[in-house]
Amino acid sequence: MRISTNQIYDQTAASVSRSQSDLYKLQSQLASGRRILSPADDPVAASRALVLTQSLEVNTQYAENQSTASSQLGLVDGQLSSLTDLLQNVREKVVQAGNTVLSSSDRQAIATELEARFGELMGIANSQNGAGDYLFSGYQGATQPFALGAAAAIPPAITAPATYSGDDGQRLLQVSASRQMAISVAGSDLFMNAKEGNGTFVAATSGNTGGGINQGTATIGAGSVLDPQKWVSGLNSYPWAVPASPELKIQFSVAAGATTYQLFNGAAPVTAALSFTPGQAIPLVTTVAPATDFGGQVVVDGQPANGDTFSINPAANQSLFQTVENLIGIMKQPLGTPAYSNTEFTNAIGAQMTNLDQALSNVGRVQATVGAGMRELDTLGSNASALDVQYRSTLSDLQDLDYAKAISDFAKQNMSLEAAQKSFVKISGLNLFSYL
Repeated sequence: MRISTNQIYDQTAASVSRSQSDLYKLQSQLASGRRILSPADDPVAASRALVLTQSLEVNTQYAENQSTASSQLGLVDGQLSSLTDLLQNVREKVVQAGNTVLSSSDRQAIATELEARFGELMGIANSQNGAGDYLFSGYQGATQPFALGAAAAIPPAITAPATYSGDDGQRLLQVSASRQMAISVAGSDLFMNAKEGNGTFVAATSGNTGGGINQGTATIGAGSVLDPQKWVSGLNSYPWAVPASPELKIQFSVAAGATTYQLFNGAAPVTAALSFTPGQAIPLVTTVAPATDFGGQVVVDGQPANGDTFSINPAANQSLFQTVENLIGIMKQPLGTPAYSNTEFTNAIGAQMTNLDQALSNVGRVQATVGAGMRELDTLGSNASALDVQYRSTLSDLQDLDYAKAISDFAKQNMSLEAAQKSFVKISGLNLFSYL
């Protein structure tokens, strides 16, 4: 086989060029620490690395969202703790005011303190985060959620209820591929929608049939529901005297030293006269057709006067602001007058204490939801950290360079290039004329 001089030069130049290219590639890999410098180096690994890189970036964003959500919920939880402390303080003052031996000036001082607590309550309700968004305005982060009515003033008195300008929404943040987390609380749910009474019905004084307030010393408790299904069924199916405002009334009669009671639906009695003993449970059961068991009962203590009545109405929503306003108004009423007796005061205080307890329970429910969200974020954060480690480990296996092997290959390739260059010098120097 004859090999021309041109062929020798061409083949040698191509071989040296390939060796230099391989050497430069190894040098680039050593400099970058990456095995894959372009998709052509390993198409399958490059494709998997691209998918993993995108997943890593998405996971990093979720981790940032989780941190933001945790910070935001931490602010909300702090305000809810402050609200709970404030309401507990209000409750202590109301218990103190329930002592009827206090003077009018003592109760006025308590009313003044409750007005200060009302101002703090309004401040909590309108609290903001570091970006200036209101925590309790629903979707309307830039809108102040609560304001007093136009005629209200603190001090000296509260004369109009607070109004809510937010909505019922909750701001959501995507904290994982399948989970959106609420990072705000709707003020309507927290401050405006606590149920009155025991949460199902409201028991209250409703005056004497002879006119004016109840005349006896009887007080009524919040009552209890023994069977919620019976209550709902009775409320919906019973032929109420006033369907728009369903109400049962307990009316007492005192004759010849004996006290009896009857349940009324409007002006119509729906039970026979039954003997009454202070402290007994009065079942909410009608015996006149249609006989209905409402699944509840109330307890009346003390001695009612002839014609004293108590009403049982379905519980409606009452704002926390209204409850505190009612308490302030009760404190400012002078006691011992025909229009406002000690018994009436005790019943009014008891009713609003029940409403305050309902509000506290509602705050506790919301705070439990926020706490559950924060615990979930902790779990999601741990999962995100574990995923981050897993993604980075897999990417390292796909992309990172094996330095020991690369250095060995570099030395071998370098030696091959030097050998090729030196042999080319020897071969290119051979010609026939050197021997003639």
